[in-house]
Amino acid sequence: MKSIIKVVVAFFLVITNLNAQVTLRAKNFNLDKNVAIQGYDPVSYFTTGKATKGNKDLVAVAEGITYYFVTASNKDLFLKDFKKYEPQYGGWCAYAMGTSGEKVEIEPETFKILNGKLYLFYHTWTNNTLNKWNKDEMNLKTKADKNWSSFYH
Repeated sequence: MKSIIKVVVAFFLVITNLNAQVTLRAKNFNLDKNVAIQGYDPVSYFTTGKATKGNKDLVAVAEGITYYFVTASNKDLFLKDFKKYEPQYGGWCAYAMGTSGEKVEIEPETFKILNGKLYLFYHTWTNNTLNKWNKDEMNLKTKADKNWSSFYH
């Protein structure tokens, strides 16, 4: 009987820990109506080099974060290795994460793939932070990685 209780308690602790991790991810990701990247397909950035709006009928959830996809094959690629396709810094502006450690909204069509990772940027007609990022990329990336770790580790 004691061993059954131990197993039940261990199972409960594992489930509680997993739920806490999913909650932490959702709390720190840039979500619009509970969807990442404002509904853009994370795989399309890599396969076409373009930001493409996903389809609400092609949905996948990765550790509590919802994504939309353009094609079923993109969804399948994502589900095989979602961490490969997820945007860095929870989908917040990489430049802002590097300069001030702030969570700043992004324009999904302003992005960069660097070393196989997706970085998103804030962009208005007067301010394109991707251009600023490119001027000091290595320094900003180092700072952004450090700042992001304070939110999500």
